[in-house]
Amino acid sequence: MAAHSAALQAAVLAVGLLLVGADCGCGSTSREDGAHSHKQGAAFRYSREANEPPASVQRSGAEKFGDSFVFEGLLSEEVKNGIDQAVAAAPWWLPVKEADWRHPEGPDSDISQRMDHPVLHVSWNDAVAFCTWAGKRLPTEAEWEYACRGGLENRIFPWGNKLEPKGQHFANLWQGDFPYTNTGEDGYVKTSPVTVFPANGYGLYNMVGNAWEWTADWWTTQHSAEEVHNPRGPSLGKDKVKKGGSYMCHKSYCYRYRCAARSQNTPDSSASNLGFRCAADAR
Repeated sequence: MAAHSAALQAAVLAVGLLLVGADCGCGSTSREDGAHSHKQGAAFRYSREANEPPASVQRSGAEKFGDSFVFEGLLSEEVKNGIDQAVAAAPWWLPVKEADWRHPEGPDSDISQRMDHPVLHVSWNDAVAFCTWAGKRLPTEAEWEYACRGGLENRIFPWGNKLEPKGQHFANLWQGDFPYTNTGEDGYVKTSPVTVFPANGYGLYNMVGNAWEWTADWWTTQHSAEEVHNPRGPSLGKDKVKKGGSYMCHKSYCYRYRCAARSQNTPDSSASNLGFRCAADAR
């Protein structure tokens, strides 16, 4: 989901075997070392749509609440000097007043030079509202993972098992010492244009790295080992599943830029590394 207006691009994905949750890296012993086979029932259209939200779409959660979380290393000294709070377990996350999708690093930032980057500071509720307006929906976790794999089986990343084949970067990730130094060896220390790295086998860009992506599913750590057609998450829950990792992911802390990896947030959460993409049923 990019911040600018452009034509709809989509990939129509057919039925295939999906491996969900192999060594997911999420800290769940119930999923570790246990790949689960799932067959996806119907083909679905997985879109890379780049639309600017129209006036008819409600204000984002960050705009309503008046703040959103931003990585400390991206903030100006002026903005940081006005903040006296942080997330205890992750002190590099700071609540920034007036940070939203138009102002990713707070009031002294904008997206004028980032119109081809993923939209950020979008809660799950915001993403659903946009998808509904666009006549689409969020992908399920199973759909997302199937799309991520790009037709490959038993591979860690959308392009294979090596993170940097022949020394080439295939995703926008953290290089260096997290959370202190990002060397930007891939060319970026925050988000990047959505098509700057190679697409996967389905022609989909940015399936890992750059920005986390919401899925439709409620979070659970319990998955059936049986083959399931078009599996979906539980009907209720506290958190929603997000996939793909972001530009802040490094193996030493967040090895979640793998197709199988996953994390979660509450539906009203927003941050400077969290976005979404749309999906729709094939017609």
